[in-house]
Amino acid sequence: MSSITRPLIAMLATIATFSLATEAVAQYVGPSSNPSYKSVSDVLKNPVDDMEVDLEGTLSRRIGKNKYMFSDGTAEIRVEIDSKHFPATTLISEKTRVRLHGDIEKDFMESPEIDVKLVTVIN
Repeated sequence: MSSITRPLIAMLATIATFSLATEAVAQYVGPSSNPSYKSVSDVLKNPVDDMEVDLEGTLSRRIGKNKYMFSDGTAEIRVEIDSKHFPATTLISEKTRVRLHGDIEKDFMESPEIDVKLVTVIN
């Protein structure tokens, strides 16, 4: 064997060993102990910090710079929406049905709110 062939074979053997030793990547898709939220009242009954939610309803009123009250007909919750998360070409009023996607924020001694990452108008 030539002096070049031996290191090449060793390198290929090492690469083959590492490629066989990699773990398979899988994701669990079954039931979870985390709550599944179907409504604002579900969120208010059992808020879990940083849980993702998708809720449909209306922004009933503005209460601050980026703060609104959101209602889905079951209850009302405070939401925070940065202007960049609103649709660029659609005006939204208290009568416009929207879908909000975001995370629950539950701080100690405060009522929960939704930190909204996406606002979608529902036709």
